[in-house]
Amino acid sequence: MAAVPAAAFAQEDPRVIPPPKAQKKLPEAPSKLPKVGADRTRGLDFLFGALKAAPDEASAKHVEARIWALWMQTPSDTAALLMLRAKAAMDAQKIDVALKLLDSVVKLRPDYTEAWNRRATLYYLKNDYTRSLDDIRQVLIREPRHFGALAGLGMIMQEIGDDRRALEAFRKALAVNPHLEKVPELVKTLTEKVEGRDI
Repeated sequence: MAAVPAAAFAQEDPRVIPPPKAQKKLPEAPSKLPKVGADRTRGLDFLFGALKAAPDEASAKHVEARIWALWMQTPSDTAALLMLRAKAAMDAQKIDVALKLLDSVVKLRPDYTEAWNRRATLYYLKNDYTRSLDDIRQVLIREPRHFGALAGLGMIMQEIGDDRRALEAFRKALAVNPHLEKVPELVKTLTEKVEGRDI
C-alpha cells in the first residue's frame, strides 16, 4: 500500500470515508515519476541500496520516486491504461469505479504488484481491512520490500488493536526505507506501548 505521499489515492470528501480514517494517509506513489531503465530487478536492488544510504531527505525522495516508477511499470498497455483510469476515478472520488478497474488489472496481470497495492489502498479507505490485508499479502509475496504495503499493514494492525504486529510491520518498512514520514514516530510510540520504556 502506499507510507508515502498519498498523492494518487488520497481522499478528502468526508462523505466517502468516515472521518477517523480520513486523517490517515497511506504511502502512495508521487504524482511525477522519473524515467527508469529496463533491467528492473537489478535496478530495484541498486535503488534500495541507495535509499538506505541516502544522505538526506531530498536524495531519499528522489530515489523513492525512482522505485515507485519501477513498481508502476507494466509491459501491458491495457493494464497501464486501466491504472490511469483507476487513478482518475479515485481523483473524482469514485472509489467503486476505481475498484472495478483495479479488479480488471489484477485479473489481466496477476503478476503486476502495484495493481494489488492500489487495490489494497482502496479497500483500506473503505475500511474493508480483510480484503486490504489479502491484497497486501499478495503485494508482499511479489515484492517483500514494498515499504508502502508494509506501512499499510502496520496501519491496519494498529487500527484493529494489534500493536505488536503493527510495530513489527512498521519496523520492517523502516528497515527497507528509513526515510518514511511519520513511521519513526509510530515505531517510537508503539515500542513504548508494546515493550515498555527503558529504565
